[in-house]
Amino acid sequence: MSSSQINITLGTAGHIDHGKTALIKLLTGCETDRLKAEKDRGMSIELGFAPCTISDLEVGIVDVPGHENFIKTMVAGATGIDAVIFVIAADDGVMPQTREHLDILTILGVSHGIIALTKVDTVDDELRDLVADDVRNFITGTFLENAPILPVSSITGQGFDAFYGSLREMVSRVTPKPSDGIFRVPVENVFSVKGYGSVITGIPVAGSASIGDELIILPQDETGRIKAAQVYSKPAQKAQTGQCAAINVPQWDYKAISRGDVATVPGYFEPAHFYLAKMSLIPHVGHKLKTGSQLKLHTGTSEHTAKIYLMEDNTLQPGTETLVQFRLDTPLVAGPRDPFIVRSLTPPRTIGGGTILKPLTRRLKRSKPAVLENARSLARAIENDKTFVFYTVNDSPNHTATTEDIARTVKLRPQTVTAITDHLVSTGDLIRTADNTYMAAETESILRSNLLDTLKTYHAENPQSPGMTFDDLRNAVDLDPSLFKFMISRLTDAGRIEHRKGRAALSTHKVQFDTAQADLMNTIETIFLDRLFNPPGTDELLRTTKANTRDLTQALNTLAQHKKLVRIDSKITFHTAAVEKAKELLIADLQENGRFESVRFKYLLDTSRKYALPLLDFFDDIGLTRRDGNTRYLKNG
Repeated sequence: MSSSQINITLGTAGHIDHGKTALIKLLTGCETDRLKAEKDRGMSIELGFAPCTISDLEVGIVDVPGHENFIKTMVAGATGIDAVIFVIAADDGVMPQTREHLDILTILGVSHGIIALTKVDTVDDELRDLVADDVRNFITGTFLENAPILPVSSITGQGFDAFYGSLREMVSRVTPKPSDGIFRVPVENVFSVKGYGSVITGIPVAGSASIGDELIILPQDETGRIKAAQVYSKPAQKAQTGQCAAINVPQWDYKAISRGDVATVPGYFEPAHFYLAKMSLIPHVGHKLKTGSQLKLHTGTSEHTAKIYLMEDNTLQPGTETLVQFRLDTPLVAGPRDPFIVRSLTPPRTIGGGTILKPLTRRLKRSKPAVLENARSLARAIENDKTFVFYTVNDSPNHTATTEDIARTVKLRPQTVTAITDHLVSTGDLIRTADNTYMAAETESILRSNLLDTLKTYHAENPQSPGMTFDDLRNAVDLDPSLFKFMISRLTDAGRIEHRKGRAALSTHKVQFDTAQADLMNTIETIFLDRLFNPPGTDELLRTTKANTRDLTQALNTLAQHKKLVRIDSKITFHTAAVEKAKELLIADLQENGRFESVRFKYLLDTSRKYALPLLDFFDDIGLTRRDGNTRYLKNG
């Protein structure tokens, strides 16, 4: 983009035959009615684009059609504009499309504008002033309330200097759209140029794209690379938000592309039949809207028949706002914060509009309070990038989100997301986990409480246990392994939990035994120590200790938890001292001889095959030895 170009797009709006196209021609020298039918009929049918130099800034102007039959085309053009030249003819005054165009501009969020009172050369001063007063009353309470009303003639040039001065002042107040989003351009027109191939035109609603960049056309799902581009009808290296652009992608079939399709960056957008949105009904629409009604939805350059489902009530009253779901007849490609217009089918007129929140895979059930509250939270969060990023992390089904996850949801470049998450980490709103994902601080607090409460309950029910196994604890709180590891690390570093005997325990937990339990465990341990490599089985222990099955089982489990006993398999248990002694003997023999025949182990331990072979298998399982037939080797020897 040259130094004089700026990504601001102006638009005209107003009733048919009020002089929009003639005014643009006077301002730019460009004839935006380019179709034969437009010239024959003396009115705009398609959108007209023209470059315009205001002082030293080159901006774009979109001339939209005023006739009622082409309202959908007007919406397509108005979607991308930053400020409006609202045209009202002095010989006609406020007309039906004047009102509807103002409604559309208001819904689409346009906030800057001036009013051109055209054709003043056809009326006397008295009528001109009467119409100007009528216009002032008409715009009271709208975003144009304080806009200047500028008499001008496109034929004689009368009033042009004042009009141009006000236009220049308005442009100076408009902030160019940021171009750090994911590039996306709703297709306005498509054609083929000999030697270049397919070309699409439109106003990008987000981001920027340069020659050589890969784009995807949706819903066709075809990719290609930009070969050439024009901005304001001039060759350019890139196109960005708010500019009237033409983009050449030879790999696309122009015959398969139509207005309403979307060109964007691969991996961020998908067509969807369902959308969640925030919508209001125009105050003077005259009737309420019922859930389940059919209507026309316009967003970007697309038009869809849709059925609307109200989220918060069964009817929507004029002048009120609510959350809605749309079920579309054909798939739509739209992003969060995209403005839209809805029009009734009969009679066809604009009745409301609002903002897209997100695509849905299916219709949501409004009867579930959590679903409705989540939709409300999203509607609040989507207002700015920081709150939207935070919401996205907080709403993640796995409690955490990567930079790429966030970028795909909020439709921002990863580097932009990183800057936002860094800020939110610095303010304490987000926590960066060990594997460079992000979690909301309030989520971390909830998970911390769940972990500590789970351990507290376990200790209360098992006071004799040193702690809970980490697998059991993770399953109890239902956490992803990496997030569980991160939370355990944080709680350990904070001194809230300890690792005891390979288990998790509250740092405040003290193992407690009653006298009978302690005596039984001491008796059992003594028996195992006395019979190091010929350990007793359960039946023998029951006879020897005179304990009942429940008490004996609990005592054996507790001794295992405290690492006093080691279960080799489902039937055989050794004292830890026996396992360590056998390990020491085995390693010494292998280091001396390099290999070990299984049959020798029973002699080495002075025991039977019943105990020797399962112990050898245990050493294989824990990775101490490697078996080859009946021969063992040190695994890492």
